[in-house]
Amino acid sequence: MSEPAASGPAAPGADPVARFNQWPTGRLISAAARRIERDWNAHLSGWDLNHASLPVLFLLLRGPRSQHELAQASGVTEQTMSRIVARLERSAYVDRLPHAHDRRRHDVVLTASGRAALFEAGDPQVAEEMSIRGLDPDQVEQLRGLLTVMLAQRPHASDAGLTDALDHPFAAPPGGSDADHGADHG
Repeated sequence: MSEPAASGPAAPGADPVARFNQWPTGRLISAAARRIERDWNAHLSGWDLNHASLPVLFLLLRGPRSQHELAQASGVTEQTMSRIVARLERSAYVDRLPHAHDRRRHDVVLTASGRAALFEAGDPQVAEEMSIRGLDPDQVEQLRGLLTVMLAQRPHASDAGLTDALDHPFAAPPGGSDADHGADHG
C-alpha cells in the first residue's frame, strides 16, 4: 500500500499537477473552489463586498425583499443574512425600510450606490476569467458539463432563488425599467 502524498508545499522543481493527481476528487474540488473564492473576494474587496454579499445585491435587483426571503434564496440562516445585510447597510449599498403593509416587517432595498457597486464589481467576465484560468475552451466546456451534472445530483432549496436572480442579473425588475430605478446602463 502506498503512502498518501504530503499536503505541504511542493519541493522546488516538483510537478504540482503530479502531486494534485494524488488528491481525492473532493479535496481537488474544494481546494479549487476555495482558491477561486479567495481571488474573487480580493477583487470584490475594492467595493467592500465579498462572495456572500454580492449575490444579495443581485437578488435585490428584482425589488425589495425581506431578510427572511434573502436568507432562503441564498441558502443561509437568517442570522447569517442579518450580518450580510448589516455590512451592506454600513456600505450604503442597501437600506432597510418599513414594509408598506406590515409595521413589524422591514424590506431590504438596493440603493443607487449598491446598484453601481454591483454593476462595477459583479462583472461576470471577470468572475469567469478567474474561474477558468489555465483551461482551454474544450476543458472549460468539459468542466461546465461535469459541474452541471454534479449540481443537478445535489439539488438545494436555494438553487431556484439564486438562479432566477442570476440568469439575467442586469435585466430590469418585473413591473419597471432600469430608468424607473435610477440606473443608466447604456
